[in-house]
Amino acid sequence: MVDSYNHQEIEARWQKYWEDIKLHSTTEDAGRPKWYALTMLPYPSGDLHAGHWYAMTPSDAAARFRRMQGYSVFFPVGFDAFGLPAENAAIKRNIHPKEWTYKNIERMRGQLRRMGASWAWDREVVTCDADYYKWTQWLFLRMYEAGLVYREFAPVDWCPTCNTTLAREQVVGEDRHCERCQTAVIKRDLNQWKFRITNYAQELLDFIPKLEWPERVKAMQVNWIGRSEGAEIRFPVVGTDGEIRVFTTRPDTLWGSTFVVLAPEHPLVAELTAAEFQASVASYQEAASRQDEKTRLSADKAKTGVFIGSYAVNPGTGKQVPIWIADYVLTGYGTGAIMAVPAHDERDFSFAQQYDLPINWVIRVTEDDPRDAALTTKEEGSMIDSGPLTGLPVREAKQKSIAWIEQQGIGKGTVSFRLRDWLI
Repeated sequence: MVDSYNHQEIEARWQKYWEDIKLHSTTEDAGRPKWYALTMLPYPSGDLHAGHWYAMTPSDAAARFRRMQGYSVFFPVGFDAFGLPAENAAIKRNIHPKEWTYKNIERMRGQLRRMGASWAWDREVVTCDADYYKWTQWLFLRMYEAGLVYREFAPVDWCPTCNTTLAREQVVGEDRHCERCQTAVIKRDLNQWKFRITNYAQELLDFIPKLEWPERVKAMQVNWIGRSEGAEIRFPVVGTDGEIRVFTTRPDTLWGSTFVVLAPEHPLVAELTAAEFQASVASYQEAASRQDEKTRLSADKAKTGVFIGSYAVNPGTGKQVPIWIADYVLTGYGTGAIMAVPAHDERDFSFAQQYDLPINWVIRVTEDDPRDAALTTKEEGSMIDSGPLTGLPVREAKQKSIAWIEQQGIGKGTVSFRLRDWLI
């Protein structure tokens, strides 16, 4: 017996033995059930850290457990080696990105091997190898040919120091800075590739009840997909041939809409902003771009906005209504534009009070003056001052309003999803 555990000697000896007998290699065996385990491939930054092993330990434990149960286990390992960080690091060190990347891979490969996990090293992949990425390209082209890949201009988070777009998880802090270099992140409109995952929104939603997941997680998925039934309505813009398309889950309240709100990033903002309002609109857009969606949608956040100097026509009442931009409206939901109904929506009510905008009640819950209720958001009561809907119970008015909107040719009933196409 030795007095202490010499990990360098003992672990190296056993790891070599495991490799010699190909203990963790994957062999095809039709007589055994298959098990595929995959941990997110590490980025070759040069050194492993505790976070790598924190993510890899559960997968390794599961792979070992399945082997002991008789499964034929495929547990690959590799390096996700593409990305601008490698290019920027190479520029900083005045070397070629390929040299920098492969040197890091060599170092990290040795660190991973010393961990002793049960990876199938004979199936290692490196995503910047041509033998690997030719299949990425092949798959991308198949999806492109099927109409599942397209390109369009879209707002993205941009780090001016790293000179790259950032995923939402890479933007940190209340001041929204880059997690790598701490530079303040800005919004930029860039020509981006997208995957058309919205084609599968309903299919994804229908599949959730079949998942063996905790109810809390399934509820999060349902909310993420975010199915809403309602109507898309067209508001003509005064003095132009254009129109603003709004999506609403409460088309029955059309006659109570007293202003229209666009998301600050909406493409129509630049086109519809009057000259004398351009400076204030640009300033507000810049401020909005510095906030994340969670902050913008916070119920506790004071509602702010800017009038852009243009008007639309409420197609229900025929009256002109002002067009504003406000950060509580997002391009990622509906059409990026709303018909504001302050008497029957809490956010619109706060906004209207803040800027002294008209509040028109179109639902009566009791026999009293509807204004006594201050705000009525529930689907109960009866319709008042609502054209063809006046006198109807609110619960009947929604479908009747959609039928009227379609008859008038000013919109259509539709289903909207919070799920957006995946911006690569």
